[in-house]
Formats: sequence, C-alpha cells, structure tokens
Amino acid sequence: MLKAFTLVLVALAQAASAPGPWSMAKLPDTSQSVASALNSGGTVTDAGRGLMWQQIDAGEMTWEDATLYASALTLGGHHDWRLPTARELFNIFDHGRNPALDPAVFPRTTAEYWWSSETLASDPNRVWVTNSGGGIGPHPRSETLSAGGEKRFHVRCVRDLTTHAAAPPRPFAPNGDRTVTDLVTGLIWQQDEAPADMTWDDAQAYARSLDLGSHRDWRMPTIKELQSIHDISRTNPAINREAFPAAQAAEYWSSTTMFSRDSSRTWVIDFRLGIGSYTAKTALRRIRCVRDGR
Repeated sequence: MLKAFTLVLVALAQAASAPGPWSMAKLPDTSQSVASALNSGGTVTDAGRGLMWQQIDAGEMTWEDATLYASALTLGGHHDWRLPTARELFNIFDHGRNPALDPAVFPRTTAEYWWSSETLASDPNRVWVTNSGGGIGPHPRSETLSAGGEKRFHVRCVRDLTTHAAAPPRPFAPNGDRTVTDLVTGLIWQQDEAPADMTWDDAQAYARSLDLGSHRDWRMPTIKELQSIHDISRTNPAINREAFPAAQAAEYWSSTTMFSRDSSRTWVIDFRLGIGSYTAKTALRRIRCVRDGR
C-alpha cells in the first residue's frame, strides 16, 4: 500500500507539471469565476490557470465563423487566440449569481450562449456551449441566429499564456481501496457510488457519514468538481468507465445550490452526455462523493 501511495504522489507531481492547453490543478471554487487581472487592450488574465481571455465577447456568429474569427483575431498585441474548450468556458462562471459571469470582469452582452471548440462525441453537428445562466451542454450548430435559428450564440476567445504541448489524457489512479485519485486535480473520488438514488438532503447526509479508504472527510462535490470528471470523448455514460466502472448514464448531485433567490434547486451533471443543469432538491438523483487529496 505504501508503494502504491508513493507512486500516486509521484504521478500527481508529474501531472501537475505536465504541459497542456489547460490546467485543472487549481480548480476554481463554486462562486469563483476567474482570479483575474484586467489588462489594457481588452483582455483578462487568469494566471492561476495560465489563460488570457477576451474581455468583451465578439458577438453572435455561426460556429464556423467563430472558429475563423478566433484564428484571425489580433487583440492586446497577441495573435494566437483560439476558441476555448468547454471546460475552460465553464470554469469562468460564478454560480453564485445569475447571469453567471461577473460583470466587473466580463461586461454583459446580449449573449445567451458561448461557443466552445468541441463537438459532441456522438454527433459532430452539436457543439458544446455554455449558457448565461451557468449551464453547459451540446447544441445544434443551426440554433444560432446567423445559421437560421432563434438564439444568440456568441464567441469569447482565449489564449495560452505559455506555449504548451498537447494535453495528455486525463489520468486516474485507483488507490486499491475503492477510491480513485484524479492526477490532474488531486481530488480523491469514491470509485463506486451510493447504492440508490436519493434526495439532495439525504445525499448530503450520506456523504458526511461515509467511511471509505480509511477516511471520513468525504463530501458532495461542487458543480465544477463534478464537471471535471466529465469525459467529453464519451457518451452514455460520459465518464471514464475504467476509473469508475459502476458509473451510470444518469444525473448526479453537486453541492452547489442555485443562487440565493432559488435555494430549493441545485446544480447537477447528467452523465448521459455531460450536460450541466439544475433540479429540485427533492428529486431523486445519484451521488458520488469526493475528498481533498492535497
């Protein structure tokens, strides 16, 4: 067991320093959007995750035009802008407000959704987007106004602060005690899950009482932690089944309650595709617990 633990520590250190176009090593808190520095020239620096953002989005356009726009953009003296990944877009949200972007960092526009660079694994005509309320999901390219639809899909570009190699596949390390360490975030996850669906309050109680892997500090994950184990390359379930063999294509609870005006609902991730939305706390959903590993 000591040898396995040592190997996990070594792998954690390697993963934390591994090059890649994004880093989850500093996963933001639920109510934290970007640890930001506003720059002259219309950009925002998120040094904690090694990214620079376009401060004011570029308006509504098709996904194809958004891709071209990003590749041609010159802003703040930089020419290496790109469309963000779905996870990068999701992690600038502040789920303690609605709309879910801090207007002091990202001024409000008429956007209902923002394009990512990624398409649904099972349908390339559906693109992963975030919405102004804080959700995430795949939508048809044709839904935006410029493609003949009725909704406003905008583009906000991002760039890497340093040159990166391609990101490695997300590594998970089984710990031999029915727990799994995410070598990128450092979080330790319950490998199995609760034996039955339950209400949010019961799920909270289950997490507090869980004794697993010689630890009793388990908790319900935040929405950003839960979304971090979504595997965008998979569907039904959209999660790494080698790491989580009991995972189901179902909705899972997070600890993140809706903003204060609607505390009767909370955020969930539906692991059929990976959609982030919310539901009533009295509903019956699944729970996978987590604990801090670092």
